[in-house]
Amino acid sequence: MDFTSGGGVEGSEPHNNQFYQCEENKPLLADMSESNNNTKLGAGPCKRSLHHCSSSGMRYKLLHEGDIQVCVVKHPRTFLSKILTSKFLRRWEPHHLTLADSSLTSATPTGYMETSLPYSSIEDLQLLSWDNAPKYCVQLSFPGGTVLLQAANSYLRDQWFHSLQWKKKIYKYRKVLNNPSRWDVALKEIRALVDMALTSPLQDESIHQAPLHIISTLLAENSNLSPQDHENIIVAIAPLLENNHPPPDLCEFFCKHCRERPRSSVVIEVFTPVVQRILKHNMDFGKCPRLRLFTQEYILALNELNGGMEVVKKFIHSMHGPTGQCPHPRVLPNLVAVCLAAIYSCYEEFINSRDNSPSLKEIRNGCQQQNDRKPPMPLRLLRPEPPTPPPATILPLSTTPSPPHEILVELERNNNSANTKRKGGPTRGDSEPNLIDCLLVSPAVNTLSIQLPAQADRVLGCFALILKMLSDYDDWRPALASLLQPIPFPKEELKYVIQRFAEDPRQEVHSCLLSVRSGKDGWFQLYSPGGVACDDDGELFASMVHILMGSCYKTKKFLLSLAENKLGPCMLLALRGNQTMVEILCLMLEYNIIENKDTQLQIISTLESTQVGLRMYEQLCDRQRELKELQRKGGPTRLTLPSKSTDADLARLLSSGSFGNLENLSLAFTNVTSACAEQLIKLPSLKQLNLWSTQFGDAGLRLLSEHLACLQVLNLCETPVTDAGLLALSSMKSLCSLNMNSTKLTADTYEDLKVIQSVLKGSPAVLFLCGT
Repeated sequence: MDFTSGGGVEGSEPHNNQFYQCEENKPLLADMSESNNNTKLGAGPCKRSLHHCSSSGMRYKLLHEGDIQVCVVKHPRTFLSKILTSKFLRRWEPHHLTLADSSLTSATPTGYMETSLPYSSIEDLQLLSWDNAPKYCVQLSFPGGTVLLQAANSYLRDQWFHSLQWKKKIYKYRKVLNNPSRWDVALKEIRALVDMALTSPLQDESIHQAPLHIISTLLAENSNLSPQDHENIIVAIAPLLENNHPPPDLCEFFCKHCRERPRSSVVIEVFTPVVQRILKHNMDFGKCPRLRLFTQEYILALNELNGGMEVVKKFIHSMHGPTGQCPHPRVLPNLVAVCLAAIYSCYEEFINSRDNSPSLKEIRNGCQQQNDRKPPMPLRLLRPEPPTPPPATILPLSTTPSPPHEILVELERNNNSANTKRKGGPTRGDSEPNLIDCLLVSPAVNTLSIQLPAQADRVLGCFALILKMLSDYDDWRPALASLLQPIPFPKEELKYVIQRFAEDPRQEVHSCLLSVRSGKDGWFQLYSPGGVACDDDGELFASMVHILMGSCYKTKKFLLSLAENKLGPCMLLALRGNQTMVEILCLMLEYNIIENKDTQLQIISTLESTQVGLRMYEQLCDRQRELKELQRKGGPTRLTLPSKSTDADLARLLSSGSFGNLENLSLAFTNVTSACAEQLIKLPSLKQLNLWSTQFGDAGLRLLSEHLACLQVLNLCETPVTDAGLLALSSMKSLCSLNMNSTKLTADTYEDLKVIQSVLKGSPAVLFLCGT
């Protein structure tokens, strides 16, 4: 029987014995270049062969703990110790081992694992296998002998082997890079560390994150490196950043590099794919705000290049992609979050002065109590006065900086606590700060001019232009409209964004102009005459009213809200000859929105003050006379139009006499469209309407739902109505029969209508849904 002098393991059949040793791709330069294995083999106890990690193609999850059999074979000193350490007398112990950062420990520190086994004491790590004996072993050589770890199968054995090897190497790299004396040697070690992480057969997030944390700690503790050393390190770790977010400390280092060397080639070549990955895959900037800060600094560095905003525009286009639809759903919300946070930072000094909370600098100086500070100065942001010289554009840092940008704010000098109390502000739980809550207060008595620093104005201009770029993409505009909160900062780019929202024909876009909830102003309120952001005498407000009136299916409700909240601005714009506002006032009178007689007379006087208003008011009076004649009692109770009749034919027929008794109207198989709804709503007694096989669509249904409260039977078979129009019918409480055969009704809307039907059951109005 052969024994090894260094605690090796012997086998019974020499020609079947195998020893596997995994060579490292690039060993540590400091202390891993030579093998420390002092074991001397006997006459032929086992064969050794190289086992390359990457040859098998297997991938393993990094082990942090697990159950395994442990046996310790110490160096045999005497003949008796050689007998006791033979494989026939060897004792195995079950242990639950934990692979800590610096050692291998057991949950039950007894027997062989009474004390932890430090990684620094492991001289060699091998895979062993032999016949007619326990299989699937990992051998750990240490100065006093050998530790054998026996797994249940070959896969677990290899997983333990690679995990132990990884932990051992990471521990030694952390030690070597803790305080390097020569940076050229440290750079080679960093490259070897990166290469080891890239070629490791382990698949785990920590495989790439651990080297990044080691390097970020190294950079944080050595802040006096030269710019060239910084760039060399960034280039060395670039392969690890392709599929991983940088840790917070590394983000801080990247931010510093972007600020100090914005024109460095590293910004474009290394940081660009990192920022692209952040924007495509980040789910929540609140968990790692430094990722957002790094993205901001990267964009500002792009703006400092010779191309300026053209480079930023190309970057935004690369994030969207060449097609009409962006394939990455997280890009837009991440870009908006970055822009809003950057814009918020420009006004942070103003907001802190209102909040009366000590800044970090004041806390360090000992000012922590409210009575140590000056009284708060509530600020209200107003539109800027046009400066005498032309405003400076966004320039690279190499040019002369623009003068500070003046912001008009209102300073409230009233000490009444009810007035000075802050209405709202950015809370820690909000994903993005709401500037309008931070900057707006009740009307003030005096105004004060406060200057925005040149750097803050440059940041403000850069990210305002990005919001403008985002609004130019059709597929991004609906989500952008819902994400963008009212931010009244004095930039023309913001007005451009709101105009794009107002001009977009999709309802989900321009409906976002309205306030999200009661008590919170939206863009519609901010740009109304007298609003915070209005600087064009209400032109944008009028265009928003026009587009909302053209698409909003709750026309009557929208007019009622205008009459309650914006009647003054509407009358002012109508007095200036704005045709949209004149039409609005006429509709208010036509639909009896205004009940107060004095207000009605004031609206009539406003209409008669301009030529366009007088003309439209006269047309309204003519329509009202015709309506009275149409609704006068008399005429038939049932009416059927001939096939192929048009909207004009229906209008001509209804203008021929009185139809106040008409209850049943059939327009089946005619050529009428949604435009005929303007005539149908004039029939107050109408209870049954047949629109079978017509071109009557959603717009007509929306109008019917507001005015024909007595309608009971509606046939929409083979009409082009969709879900949006059919859901409008939910407000028609008298409807008891609805035929939707051969329409574009979807399953979801059908279920919604069934819910409405179940709610109405038990009342006289029961909704019958004919099959579609």
